[in-house]
Amino acid sequence: MAKMTEAGMTSKAWPFEEARRILKRYEKAPPEKGYVLFETGYGPSGLPHIGTFGEVARTTMIRRAFQEISDIPTRLICFSDDLDGMRKVPGNVPNPDNLQEYLQMPLTSVPDPFEKFESFGHHNNAMLRRFLDTFGFDYEFISATEFYASGKFDEVLLRAAEKYDEIMEVMLKSLREERRKTYSIFLPIHPDTRRVLYVPIKEVNAADGTITFDDTDGTEMTLPLTGGNVKLQWKPDFGARWAALEVDFEMYGKDHSTNTPIYDSICRILGWKAPEHFTYELFLDENGQKISKSSGNGVSIDEWLTYASAESLSYFMYQKPKTAKRMHFDVIPKAVDEYHQQLRAYEDQDDKARLNNPVWHIHGGDVPTSKMLVPFSMLLNLASVSQAKDKDQLWGFIQRYAPDATPQSNPDMDQAAGFAVRYFNDFVKPKRTFRLPTDLEREALEALRDELKAYDGALDDEALQSIVYAVGRDRFDPLRAWFSALYEVLLGATQGPRFGGFIALYGVDETVALIDRALAGELVA
Repeated sequence: MAKMTEAGMTSKAWPFEEARRILKRYEKAPPEKGYVLFETGYGPSGLPHIGTFGEVARTTMIRRAFQEISDIPTRLICFSDDLDGMRKVPGNVPNPDNLQEYLQMPLTSVPDPFEKFESFGHHNNAMLRRFLDTFGFDYEFISATEFYASGKFDEVLLRAAEKYDEIMEVMLKSLREERRKTYSIFLPIHPDTRRVLYVPIKEVNAADGTITFDDTDGTEMTLPLTGGNVKLQWKPDFGARWAALEVDFEMYGKDHSTNTPIYDSICRILGWKAPEHFTYELFLDENGQKISKSSGNGVSIDEWLTYASAESLSYFMYQKPKTAKRMHFDVIPKAVDEYHQQLRAYEDQDDKARLNNPVWHIHGGDVPTSKMLVPFSMLLNLASVSQAKDKDQLWGFIQRYAPDATPQSNPDMDQAAGFAVRYFNDFVKPKRTFRLPTDLEREALEALRDELKAYDGALDDEALQSIVYAVGRDRFDPLRAWFSALYEVLLGATQGPRFGGFIALYGVDETVALIDRALAGELVA
């Protein structure tokens, strides 16, 4: 394996740890199919969401790590379960009442309420592909409808009929007594109504490759298992799909973890070694509740991209995937700033450190240079004190601080300035709470103002920070009380930037004027 690097084989970054587990599957011989197969699943009952992004992004990170330590070719398949019956009508589509008559039909047999594609399933599949293409993911798309109808699933379906009793034994252990009486791994699709039927199966004929059941009106029907006439229940479908495609790796959320033994057992019964798994923790909203498509809590993919770059979202996804994380709007500034900190650190790191750096995994080794001259959190403070309505106002301050910077030469800075104005107006401005200074704080602010008035040096972060520090050191113990006062009195916030850097960016004269306004009570008013 010519590409196997010592750094990759010893890296403690979680994508490399997962990649090494996958590689171990083939330590004795390479895969007969000629490649290692990564898979992600998508339920097209709704539009792609932030969890979909997380699964594909994280799987891609593991795939890249694998490519760094092995020459075995790889493929990534995004599989859409679009043959599932529509269990309920989504509330966020045009004229939802018109879809009531299509309940239990496969999503690819339900008319598109947006009237753009041949079915609702095709519409959501198109949205998925556009979504993935926007982020530049390298993947192949498979539709369950096409997979079943084309015969690509036939061999495994017939094998499932042969192993029916064995698979049923696995499934029945996981079901309540009442459910066991009517359960079958096979769901017929009615040839006339096209509905997915949840009916007891009277006979599974492995020799003929058919199932027999009573239709809802009592008529006995026999259908071939092949050609898209029958689909598998979702848990057996999981394991059968792994066997049919010979999947080597799939990740999914913690809510699937209790089903893993079922998926694995069915996969093995059907003749394939169960793939490697990675179970990630679920995202939580600001109240610690699980993020849900139906409830719409938390942050959507479009909302994140309204206030920050896709790379910052990838960075957030990289961090501690096995730890439950709050995913609310207040995590965005921190993610942006930490992403750029890692970009800057990457430049001076050796190979081992680079492979442990999140940006290597985000960019697949082709890591750009950060052109962010000012932290995103600082831009938010600048937007706050300047009451900026657009990014051009911020650029006036940025170019005085860094005269050579331009929107053209610093595109990520330009993009972040626009995001900062939007984020400030939507989230920071409504929550700002200014207060008047105490007597001690007033005296300190007056001293800081006078020091700044007398300052005739360059707009240097460290020199200005020294002034701020000296004023506070003589008056406050602990010193953090001084910085808390600066944030609460001048910025209306409980926390804020390194204040010397803020003064350098905002301007000495402007900071003096800001202090005077605070002392006069104008900010509170």
